[in-house]
Amino acid sequence: MIRKIFRAFLFIIGITWIALYIFGYDYLIKAVRVTYLTGHSTAFIDDFKYFDNEIIQKGVNPQPWPKAPFYQNIVSENLDKLNQKYGTAAFLIIKNDSIFREKYYNEYNEMSRTNSFSMAKTLVVTLLQKAIQEGYIKSLDQPVADFYKEFDTPIGRKMTVGDLASMGSGLNWDEAYYSPFSITTRAYFDDDLTKIILGLKVVDTPGESYKYLSGNTQLLAMIIQKSTKQSLANYLSASFWQPMGATEMGLWQLDSKESGLAKAYCCIAATARDFARFGKLYKDNGKWNGVQLLDSIFVKKATKPRFKDGQMYGYGLWLLNNYNGRDFFMLRGHLGQYVIVQPEDNLIIVRLGDQTSSEQINSFSKDIYEYIDESYKIINDAN
Repeated sequence: MIRKIFRAFLFIIGITWIALYIFGYDYLIKAVRVTYLTGHSTAFIDDFKYFDNEIIQKGVNPQPWPKAPFYQNIVSENLDKLNQKYGTAAFLIIKNDSIFREKYYNEYNEMSRTNSFSMAKTLVVTLLQKAIQEGYIKSLDQPVADFYKEFDTPIGRKMTVGDLASMGSGLNWDEAYYSPFSITTRAYFDDDLTKIILGLKVVDTPGESYKYLSGNTQLLAMIIQKSTKQSLANYLSASFWQPMGATEMGLWQLDSKESGLAKAYCCIAATARDFARFGKLYKDNGKWNGVQLLDSIFVKKATKPRFKDGQMYGYGLWLLNNYNGRDFFMLRGHLGQYVIVQPEDNLIIVRLGDQTSSEQINSFSKDIYEYIDESYKIINDAN
């Protein structure tokens, strides 16, 4: 009887396996292997170890963050409780371009790389502007159809690279993270992202309204890679990672080693300290130690909302305006990956981890406000 049950079980598994391949859902096999068989129910901050990656090379002249005179590797009791509650891996407070407070949890440390998730979108938009500055792309107004004829349709011709960068493309992408059959899930685990992205259609008039779609950033990255004739990892390394003195190499997940296309809407593995560099770059209006790496006019555009129905988003950056009288912008990713910046106070807050609050306040999860509040309390108590 046991043998019969076992054979029946194997038969069902075999039939299911074959059916997934026949109907085009074979990516679910990889999804199950990477998530459920590793004890998770969704993507997680260490999952880059289960994918092919391309190295983002660091340079020969690293620039470690200085530590503030009153640096401590502890945080307040309240912030400690929050970090433990939400499964924080890394928490940094950088004040006046020096690390003021820094704490790591659950065996993570300053050398640990974790998944950026959608913080990578900011880096892709940054590369777009770099490609414009270097003449590979004409401007934010250049049509996407100039690069991919698949979008050379009456409505598709209206879609520009700037629309992709500001989440105003009108593409028919389904931004569903937890559905196994959504295009977002397929893109995360499939081994041919190009085919997926070029199968999208423009269904709403581009440039008129905000709608957050990861497919926008992936298509934008493909344009950058095509126009520069460089992989995203190499272009990021040469344009920013090395000039900004990143102390560790990064990793950019690929759809597959054979295809070699970066999963650009997500999936850069790096340290908290190196992610923080992009907060400083935008805080300082595109300058790094006096060198203008990124056009300052673009930085101002990126940190302002483009659409009336998208006041929380600029060009690749999230915007939290008029909170306690201050305006913040941030890199933001799934499960609570944040680089939060307040330029006037010369403040950068970095938080990486496993979980966010389920409570939403004005388009942002409650934990973002909590991290900001507790960080300011620590700074004020130290003064």
